[in-house]
Amino acid sequence: MTFHSASSEDASCIVPLQTGEDVVRLRQALRERVVAIKLSLVEQTKFVTAASELGRNVLDYGGGGEAHLSLVERDSKRGIKAVFIDQGPGIADVEKALSDGYTSGGGMGLGLGGAKRLSDEFHIETEVGKGTKITITKWKSF
Repeated sequence: MTFHSASSEDASCIVPLQTGEDVVRLRQALRERVVAIKLSLVEQTKFVTAASELGRNVLDYGGGGEAHLSLVERDSKRGIKAVFIDQGPGIADVEKALSDGYTSGGGMGLGLGGAKRLSDEFHIETEVGKGTKITITKWKSF
C-alpha cells in the first residue's frame, strides 16, 4: 500500500498502517515533511521517532489503522501534525500507559511516554472497546 494525497502539491496525506512496511512508508512521508519545514536534524529525528513509535503501536496494539499527516501553521510557527487512529481495544488507563516502564506487551514500555516527550504537543483520545486516536505536533518558528 502507498499513502494517499490529493495531489503532489498537497502536504497532507493518509498513510495506511497495516504492516511493518507501512511504518517505513510513514517514516519516509514524515521525513519529507519535516525537511520541508526546515526542522533541525535533531528535531526531525525526535518527531520521526515519536511517530514511528505510535505507528508501531497502531499495528501491535490497535490491530492496524492509519496516520493522517498535515502541515499546520499557528501564530508565527509552522509545524507538522500526525494523527494516529485505530479501532483497537482502546487504553483502559491512559496515565498508566504514559508512565515509563509500563507495557501491555513485551516491549520496553517507552512508546507512549517517549512519543509525548519527543513532541511539542500530544493529545490522546481513547475509549475501551472502540479504539484510540493520538495527535502529535512538532513546531518550527519562522
